[in-house]
Amino acid sequence: MSAMALVKEEDEFDVAYDELGEIIAFLRDAKSRELSHTDLESAINERGRELLRVLFQSHIDSRGQGAAAGQVCGADGVERSKLRMHDRGLSTIFGEVRVKRLGYAAEGVNSLHPLDAELNLPVGEYSFGVRRIAAEQASLVSFDDTVQALLERTGKAMGKRQVEELVQLSAVDFNAFYEQRSPDVGEPSGSILAISADGKGVVMLPRDLREPTRRAAEKQSHKLNNRLSKGEKSNSKRMATVAAVYTVKPYIRTPEQIAQSMAPVFEPAPARPPVENKRVWASLERSPDEVIEEAFLEGLRRDPERQKTWVGLVDGNAKQLKLLKSLGKKHKVEVTIVMDIIHVSEYLWSASTVFNEESKYEREKWVNERLQKVLHGKAAQVAAGMRRSATMRKLTVKERESVDAAARYLLNHKDYMHYDRYLKAGLPIGTGVIEGACRHLIVDRMDGVARWSLKGAESVLQLRALRSSGDFEQYWKYHFEQEYQRNYVASYADGIVTPVKRCSQPNLKIVK
Repeated sequence: MSAMALVKEEDEFDVAYDELGEIIAFLRDAKSRELSHTDLESAINERGRELLRVLFQSHIDSRGQGAAAGQVCGADGVERSKLRMHDRGLSTIFGEVRVKRLGYAAEGVNSLHPLDAELNLPVGEYSFGVRRIAAEQASLVSFDDTVQALLERTGKAMGKRQVEELVQLSAVDFNAFYEQRSPDVGEPSGSILAISADGKGVVMLPRDLREPTRRAAEKQSHKLNNRLSKGEKSNSKRMATVAAVYTVKPYIRTPEQIAQSMAPVFEPAPARPPVENKRVWASLERSPDEVIEEAFLEGLRRDPERQKTWVGLVDGNAKQLKLLKSLGKKHKVEVTIVMDIIHVSEYLWSASTVFNEESKYEREKWVNERLQKVLHGKAAQVAAGMRRSATMRKLTVKERESVDAAARYLLNHKDYMHYDRYLKAGLPIGTGVIEGACRHLIVDRMDGVARWSLKGAESVLQLRALRSSGDFEQYWKYHFEQEYQRNYVASYADGIVTPVKRCSQPNLKIVK
């Protein structure tokens, strides 16, 4: 009696088995034993990527034609009852594959493909894996370097413009991600909630400058055709508003400890509590008003009951001060505004040259004495003392310029220099977080590029912000889900995507 067996009529993975067999045969061949480890690495990497591409293709093929398990009706209310086989490409991190599936059509409307929805295929050519590589690389290095990284990791040669478009697509859900996000229950959160903002210029294409800057740039002549020479960037920048929100535990210190921890003494200060749940971001598109209001909304997401001590850290920018005050009233939040102590110190150092030009030691002593008085809440007294000294020395207006500038700064902002109270309450008094954000988000990536487009720069800033805030993984998951909502849920009636019909078993035949 002859033996009988059930076997699959066709196995979509046969090609993958063949590819693996060829790799093993290559490795067993005597010629491969003559290769250096570097050449062997390259060969296996290239062949291995092709094997992974074939595996991906085999799996797609094994899913079948994607027949719908029920009626296919679009969001337009039109039932799609005509069936046609459609073929599309997909560039993955392993290489290009083809997706052959049924399209459900009707006269005058777009076809719907249930298998596309099941796979959550992107609208364009490139997979989300390729998009992610582009997003991660472009947030770190130039678009040219990103093109090279994609070629090395996927084998796909792409244009710089294509990469920039992928980066922009990858960042489209940035604002929505933070608007819908609420803090995790139980995550550490100090009693102080700090908000800070700053501005930093980015060299832009002329078309993407704000209107007053663009008009000024048009009147300016340039020495070179393709790049800006020294001194020509004053009318070529668009200001990015940088914001930071974080929580921290109180850190109680004395004025003497602060003064001694700064130049020129640099004595070690007590260990400070770490910054918690820091979020930093920057925007060229949005106005300072919008960015700083978003900082308040971020704060309210963390402290909806307004139980924390809110601190606004500033450097003296008049618009920032006005915005912090008005937004505090608007959102019914009591905000303690604190002037950055480092800016105060810099003004004092500048004034010190007037009185102590010859002696470095005397300058250091002069600054330290006045800084301690400011830290004890005596900013107005320090300002008055400097002015008296300049008058007694009969200095000219020009000679006492830095003294008067320092005195004006202290007097104009004395209401935000109650450092004795701030230190007793353990409040932060420095803008180091926002200054670090300016350097990391903008200077480290945006400087050195000839000119940025507004869309390209904004997307890169958003992706850098996600990485700096430790939110990239959560964002990418959210972005993937939002793409499904946009591309598929929104295309079907009542937002219900027709599933793919599943076969109970593969096609089988009897063999003897």
